[in-house]
Amino acid sequence: MKIFRAIAAVAFLAVLSCGSALAQRPAGTQPQPRPAATPATTTPTTSANIPDSKVALIDSSAFADEKQGITKFVSALKKVNAEFQPRQTELLGLQQQIEKATADLQKAAPVQDPKVSQQQQDKIDQMKKDYTRKGEDAQAAFNKRLEEVLGPVYEDIGKALDAFAKARGITLILDVTKIQGIVSAADSMDITRAFIAEYNSKNPATASLNAPK
Repeated sequence: MKIFRAIAAVAFLAVLSCGSALAQRPAGTQPQPRPAATPATTTPTTSANIPDSKVALIDSSAFADEKQGITKFVSALKKVNAEFQPRQTELLGLQQQIEKATADLQKAAPVQDPKVSQQQQDKIDQMKKDYTRKGEDAQAAFNKRLEEVLGPVYEDIGKALDAFAKARGITLILDVTKIQGIVSAADSMDITRAFIAEYNSKNPATASLNAPK
């Protein structure tokens, strides 16, 4: 059995059974006659239409695995990361400048004019503000670009997964990374590797992606 990282919500149902009470009568008395039992009426039962179902599990987080994931997905993710590498480098450089300026101020503050220290601190504070603003702008732009590039890939994966399920008679697929309640399941229920292999064979990573904007 494969153990998944999920928290199970278990509900316990307490069932109370009542025993029949035996009435005792005084010695020597005759039992009282019981009234005739009323025949129980039976209600015809209607047969429920219970569909045949086949459940499978998938781990969508494995799609982004660089070695064993969906190559088209990994390629698209790398493409976006490469586009934003200059911004990441800029932010890293600014962070290093802030750290160096802060360390220099801590060393010089005890022996230099307080006015000079305050000027240096004001400069550090401004650098921190610039770092925060540029970081937020970069993150917003990254998220937007990621949605533009990966959106069509997600949609294509969804269609392929639906076709994969129909071809195998699977009526329900649960994503173990997005739901809670799955504690364990047989390895045979996990279709992650089989789906990734089939998708990669039909959708090479060289498929066209949105051009950088």
